[in-house]
Amino acid sequence: MRWIVLLALLIPLPGFCGGPGLSSGQLLYVPVYSHIYIGDRERPFNLAVTLSIRNTDPASGLRLTAVDYYDTEGRLVRSYLEGPRELGPLASIRYVVAEKDVEGGSGANFLVRWEAAQPINAPVVESVMIGAQSGQGISFTSQAREILDNSQNQEDR
Repeated sequence: MRWIVLLALLIPLPGFCGGPGLSSGQLLYVPVYSHIYIGDRERPFNLAVTLSIRNTDPASGLRLTAVDYYDTEGRLVRSYLEGPRELGPLASIRYVVAEKDVEGGSGANFLVRWEAAQPINAPVVESVMIGAQSGQGISFTSQAREILDNSQNQEDR
């Protein structure tokens, strides 16, 4: 038992040891669900999706260059940006997929690309799904996963 506790103390966890990770940009994958299935008959339960992007850097802004929504098959459903969007220090922005919009499906996702002039605290990017039917409600969140750091070349992939 003592070894398990000792090992747990030696394993660094992101966000808990060594300070924040700095980046000058990332491509982030955010899983979302326009609906989930309930019951033995797998009846669809529609959900509204809110994508939240929060700049966690207190001193520097960032630029969003892509907020793209994809369906279960990986097809682009819609791009939410017509051009780059600035997000100031500690600022937040949200994008909503309406509950009645089920085009994305149960395996929908967002790709979010951001950049900054110098390395900054990476933003918090997460989705919140919520729905209600017949007096029953459900809500849950999903966090972004980095799939490409700005320091990596697209050609390296």
